Amino acid sequence: MADLWVAQLGTIPYREGVELQTRLRERRQAEEIPDVLLVLEHPPVYTKGKRTTPADLPMDDGWYRARGIEVCDTDRGGRVTYHGPGQLVAYPIMAIDRVADFVHTMEDAIVAALADEGIEARVREAPLTGVWARDSKIASIGVRVTGGVTTHGLAVNVDNDLQPFEWIVPCGIDHVRMTSVSLETGRAGSLPCFRRELAHRFAQAFGLRQRLVTQRRLLAREAVPV
Repeated sequence: MADLWVAQLGTIPYREGVELQTRLRERRQAEEIPDVLLVLEHPPVYTKGKRTTPADLPMDDGWYRARGIEVCDTDRGGRVTYHGPGQLVAYPIMAIDRVADFVHTMEDAIVAALADEGIEARVREAPLTGVWARDSKIASIGVRVTGGVTTHGLAVNVDNDLQPFEWIVPCGIDHVRMTSVSLETGRAGSLPCFRRELAHRFAQAFGLRQRLVTQRRLLAREAVPV
């Protein structure tokens, strides 16, 4: 069974996370490291995918920044979404063959991790992307594949403030209602456990063996046979 390196990184700025993904993608393309899953949180930020329209962010960037939320362009697919403290973000840096299969397997992993919390979640038909609990969206997915290796990934609302979603059109879906693990279960403080559950379910869904590593190990100069 092949390894999945899992790094629990805590909170890092969005741009720093993008830079780290780029470095790791290059290492994965060179087969210096195995598949990687970065698990982390971001300070408040709106990220705009390649299909974002001006209507997705009704206020100007300065209005959002005045409320402590950075606005960043990104090269992933999809439209605008929000990341913030208490939300689990996971970035897989993986060599894949079929994008659709990769996304469906990620969806399965999210659904399984939410089931561990007692939440019945499901995937809905396009254009209702992501993972849903009842009629509300609980997780978003947006990926990019370059040279056969993925960047960006998924975000699951766990204990985060959902108000910032009200100030945009999340994922380009009008009138979408957002929910979170804490809202669905009535339990606060779920993120530490959910980090472990999601990483376990992710590795399981892809048939990989989870191996915890540090950021230093990810960027070590010596190559690791893949």
